[in-house]
Amino acid sequence: MHRLFALLCVVASPLSVQAQTADFDYYVMSLSWSANWCALEGDARQSPQCDPSAEFGWILHGLWPQYERGYPANCPTTERPPSRSDTAAMADIMGTPGLAWHQWRKHGVCSGLSSDAYFALSREAFGRITRPEVLRALSSTVTLPASLIEEAFLEDNPTLEADQITITCKSGYIQEARVCLTRDLDFRDCGDDVIRDCTMTRAQFDPMR
Repeated sequence: MHRLFALLCVVASPLSVQAQTADFDYYVMSLSWSANWCALEGDARQSPQCDPSAEFGWILHGLWPQYERGYPANCPTTERPPSRSDTAAMADIMGTPGLAWHQWRKHGVCSGLSSDAYFALSREAFGRITRPEVLRALSSTVTLPASLIEEAFLEDNPTLEADQITITCKSGYIQEARVCLTRDLDFRDCGDDVIRDCTMTRAQFDPMR
């Protein structure tokens, strides 16, 4: 009996690792306003994402497996890492291949998916949300309540509810819109540790470059 138990443990171990990495409750899709990120960090890095010819608005910062409280990160995985061509193919919605690589290494490995499947799911999630066109039409920097950004998303996504999206700020700028999704990519309420809206009434929002 003991030998059989030991054999079963050895045989099951690869599946156990894979199941453990896929043990999460929902996804947080993080969208970053490119011009604000460039002002805060990207310009100093000379990131190609900040070139005006790129014309980025909201980009996909990442699709993050999430627990009801907290989140997994840097999980062990037997999946092969994405190739350079795989990460380059995500730059149209993620800004740079480097961001795609970083998101796979920190968050994608916890999804239980291959890198190809994770990037495909990330692209599908990005397509599920309508990014407000009114924000792309701005021609100059404005200061506004962070709540107006959330209202713009809610207006353009009739099935999205206030507890399913949160707006974050950083150093006086609107930083991200974070949308909570089920594992099937339907909108769902965010956990208590995610739904922490920025309360700034005069947050800076730069126009597209």
